[in-house]
Amino acid sequence: MHIGFLFNHSGGHQVAHALPVALALLRRGAGARVSILVSEGSEGEVRRLAAASGGPVPEIVRLRPPSALARAANRATGRAIPADIVSTLHRNLDRFRALDALVVPEKTSLLLKSLFGLKSLKLVHTRHGAGDRAIGFDKASGQFDLVLLSGEKIRDRLAQAELLKEDGHAIVGYPKFDLPPRTGGPRLFPKDRPTVLYNPHPSPALSSWYAMGPQILDWFAAQDRYNLIFAPHVMLFKKRVTASLSPFALGWNYGPRPDHYEHDHMLIDTGSAASLDMSYTHAADIYLGDASSQVYEFIRSPRPCLFLNPRRLRWQGDPDFAHWRAGTVVETLGELDAALAEVPRLTPAMHDRQEQMFRYSFDLAERPSSERAAEAILSFMARA
Repeated sequence: MHIGFLFNHSGGHQVAHALPVALALLRRGAGARVSILVSEGSEGEVRRLAAASGGPVPEIVRLRPPSALARAANRATGRAIPADIVSTLHRNLDRFRALDALVVPEKTSLLLKSLFGLKSLKLVHTRHGAGDRAIGFDKASGQFDLVLLSGEKIRDRLAQAELLKEDGHAIVGYPKFDLPPRTGGPRLFPKDRPTVLYNPHPSPALSSWYAMGPQILDWFAAQDRYNLIFAPHVMLFKKRVTASLSPFALGWNYGPRPDHYEHDHMLIDTGSAASLDMSYTHAADIYLGDASSQVYEFIRSPRPCLFLNPRRLRWQGDPDFAHWRAGTVVETLGELDAALAEVPRLTPAMHDRQEQMFRYSFDLAERPSSERAAEAILSFMARA
């Protein structure tokens, strides 16, 4: 049996959601051949995490790159169209055809069946993140042969959308939490102030960045009460133009000029390894964000959260914004200023709510999530 793990993206943010499962399969030595298939944009993170695991060295195969035409389309559209990702799938069909199963953290790979005709290939979806956005529960989410779920929340949302196959899902926990914590890193700030993590999402329909992000950075630059880690979703500035389909919105992505924020109480990180491996969600005291699922990684240790709603969305009771129940929602810079006038404290009631939200999102057990996921894949393949 030959099982592939595909990382076909211009960034490395999806790697931690599936690579631990591949490494767990290798440790089991269950007779399955495991291959890691990587595009150029994700290869560095795959190799970094594989080396840090200290276990068996996986077979890492670099995929043939996208065509010149696809690369040109990417440049012409500011990466708004994933022509490179689709072209990479097409140019490596022989490699995918040689597999019994392909494990992926994203949904574009469904094209291998729907467009490129690999009907017998079993597609396993690890998902990436445990967030609430509607796109995580669209029709494509139900088209995989096997879906690995972090907890009851994801199962319930997929079931409500009638996207759950009785023999095609398993609750396994969150393999990203199995990664060894980074140790020995440099001190982030010279002064011990409360540290805020500002973590905007790239979606123009939901992100706070396009409406007020630069003003938020200016606000933190002008004060001396807080340290700020600005670590947005790594795709925020990867594309010149970002599109949201439901609802439709466009965003032009101009990043902050680092020389505007050369302060010892501000750290600007738009895509290093530390922005991928939960270093900042561990280090911060207060979370400031909008639609990123990283808030669920943050509340693993309950702490104050603030959520930005500059579009004044009607979010109460909407499951797509369930994470906003973990803190205080503000709509303007003035409301943010008032919320930070004194250091936010977590009430006992909010502490309990965050713990309940975390348990509903993540089914964690003494046994590592990646091992549970590896077993679920092998059991499914035995049945199939």
